[in-house]
Amino acid sequence: MQVPDRFRSRYGRHATDESYGNNGAFVVPLKTNKQTVFVIASDGGGWEHVSVSRQDRCPTWAEMCEVKDLFFGSDEWVLQYHPAASDYVNVHPFCLHLWRPIGADFPKPDAWMVGPLGKVSKSDIERLAAEAGL
Repeated sequence: MQVPDRFRSRYGRHATDESYGNNGAFVVPLKTNKQTVFVIASDGGGWEHVSVSRQDRCPTWAEMCEVKDLFFGSDEWVLQYHPAASDYVNVHPFCLHLWRPIGADFPKPDAWMVGPLGKVSKSDIERLAAEAGL
């Protein structure tokens, strides 16, 4: 995980500096749509984590992708969990989270399970699914 120190919040109640490492608050101007998101990053408890929020709505997929690439890198995998309702914690109505375990790998689906790569026909997808026992 790498944090963009140029966007670090240095004043007010969320103020941190580089001595906090990957932990702190960041005000990130997005290239995607010229909007700004508020990010809190941390790397404690065995997890690298960013929470991404806006004041007016939840971040979009494109906004989350830009933040993910900025904090984790475009070639890295991270997770966005959807917990059981009994485990919900909702401090902010327009906040989403990205997580990555430190020092541990997690299972990842094959690319064909996410979507077709290149020119793939419906019969190709059905064949691949059948071969995988789906």
